[in-house]
Amino acid sequence: MASGMGTYTADAGKVRGTQKKIACECWFTSTGKIMPLMLKIQDEDGEIQTIRDITVHSQEKKRYTGIPSIEYDCTLVLHGQKMRAWLIYYQSESRWVINFR
Repeated sequence: MASGMGTYTADAGKVRGTQKKIACECWFTSTGKIMPLMLKIQDEDGEIQTIRDITVHSQEKKRYTGIPSIEYDCTLVLHGQKMRAWLIYYQSESRWVINFR
């Protein structure tokens, strides 16, 4: 199946890994591309952590159990530590999650 603007790969089933709800600040380009700029996540102690150092390696439109989404393969830096994560935006629900695999 061809991949391009407005097209999705075949249904990817359930999301693998651990998901956590996040708040995400984004930039929308003039062509409609969504670029994550900053996110906030609650840590194990209940504290809200802000992550501004986000490097997006790739993005892909997917369907998880039929729900259209955009998955961002990223490297994040929190407290000087680099970590690999996937940010997922569920378009129909207008919500973001972070996924650690």
